[in-house]
Amino acid sequence: MPIRTIIATAALLLFPFAVAAQQPAAQPAVAQGLVAVAPGQFAGIVEAKVTLAVEAIDQAGRTIVLKDTNGEQSKFVVGDQVKNFAQIKVGDLVVLSYSQELLMTLRKGGGQLRERIDSGQQGTAAPGQMPGAFESKEVAFIADVQQVDRKKGTVTLRGALRTVTLKIKDPKQLQMISKGDQVEGVFSEAMAVAVVPAGAKARK
Repeated sequence: MPIRTIIATAALLLFPFAVAAQQPAAQPAVAQGLVAVAPGQFAGIVEAKVTLAVEAIDQAGRTIVLKDTNGEQSKFVVGDQVKNFAQIKVGDLVVLSYSQELLMTLRKGGGQLRERIDSGQQGTAAPGQMPGAFESKEVAFIADVQQVDRKKGTVTLRGALRTVTLKIKDPKQLQMISKGDQVEGVFSEAMAVAVVPAGAKARK
């Protein structure tokens, strides 16, 4: 996921109802390619961690400017719903952690109904604490193999709600997959944001 997209998404998580410049839609990081972890089993994992510095803050106007290590700045307007905005000071660090994981198992011949089960959880810091928030989502699914493109090394899966095309990095594993098969898997996505006081060390 592009750094600017991580920043924008994390800011919306930490500062609900924030107003920011529109960012490009994020593409699933696991679309970069899946690797075989066992015959008929595939995994894609992407992790990212970004630390931003609070460059400027306007308590009266409820605006904050975050700066990355390249000096690029992003400005946000924070809604009144955030009660602990006053805890943030210039020089504080905003630490963003993001991950995506996709695990799939091939079911030769298929025969099951396509399905999708969504779950997730979220939370924020208690009033008076340094701002922080987390959000996680998980999708368990059974999807049909709609198409296999051996030249491009991709497989197209039709799920209960959407159709996606994924790249399989191992050509030998791709040979195992045929149209009409099914895959059973779990896709998970998680993001956490924490504000660390100036002078404190962020956890690794």
